[in-house]
Amino acid sequence: MTRFGYTLMTEQSGPRELVGYAQHADRLGFDFAVSSDHYFPWLDAQGHAPYAWSVLGAVAQATERLELMTYVTCPTIRYHPAVVAQKAATMALLSEGRFTLNVGAGENLNEHVVGERWPAVGERHDMLEEALEIIHRLFDGERVTYEGAHFRVDSARLWDLPDTRVPIGVAVSGGQSVSRFSGLADHLVAVEPDADLVRRWDEARAGLGSLEVVGPSRKIGQVPISWGPDRDEAVARAHDEFRWFGGGWKVNADLPTTEAFEAASQFVRPEDVAASIPCGPDLDAVVEAVAAYWEAGFTDVAVVQVGDALQQQFLDEAAGPLLERLRAAAPAD
Repeated sequence: MTRFGYTLMTEQSGPRELVGYAQHADRLGFDFAVSSDHYFPWLDAQGHAPYAWSVLGAVAQATERLELMTYVTCPTIRYHPAVVAQKAATMALLSEGRFTLNVGAGENLNEHVVGERWPAVGERHDMLEEALEIIHRLFDGERVTYEGAHFRVDSARLWDLPDTRVPIGVAVSGGQSVSRFSGLADHLVAVEPDADLVRRWDEARAGLGSLEVVGPSRKIGQVPISWGPDRDEAVARAHDEFRWFGGGWKVNADLPTTEAFEAASQFVRPEDVAASIPCGPDLDAVVEAVAAYWEAGFTDVAVVQVGDALQQQFLDEAAGPLLERLRAAAPAD
């Protein structure tokens, strides 16, 4: 059964608003909520970037059943992996087991703020692999001393660990990252409905052993939408706040500032955005966009309602009917 999620988009809403939206999503029956973890928005028009972990801690106390996830955290530059492990374990306790730690190799936009250089993608993957090794050992309850090529840990231990180990998802984009990280994470995270990627992930996981050994693996995706009663206004809002989306992650990961994203997206037209993001009141168009993910083998799909201006109206008027249509259309198994 496909699970459907709501996105706490920290780049476009303030912290108190995000907690309120999460409460509403919980009441509506969304299965989970994912939170971005940024220091910057992509574009100045979005206008926000509160600390995701404080927001998630508040959401854990303000909701009852909603599963919570980062989407995604980079445990390599802005955060040391030992600190990420501590945060994740604490979130699991606060949420009473409702938390999944999703990680990735990061974006320059959020990592440059601590004054470190921005490594090439191969080195970032090396760093992520070391980070995951450290996090796993800390989740095991070990007192960890570690010296790698990128990280050092001196006699670290997590004193507050949940009874059930915190699940880990990792963002992957191709065969190299699948083969490298499939044994270091429980779940796949991706931003495109790529059936070949899912197939490679499942094959790599199968090579690790039986399901009793490695556990079932979820495939977690995300779909931006710009719902609104007026399609032209919805297109304009999506263009104003989400035109960066068309650059693709191979470009977006390396851009350092909102000014760089403004420059990189200056020639993106409203019709270009509307061609890739469902805009307006048509919920069937949203179902069609989400369906591409379950057809590719994804088990979990979170929707992103673009912009804060209509976020509450989306939750009040459209989110409930959308969930009904998604569940009616999704495959039963």
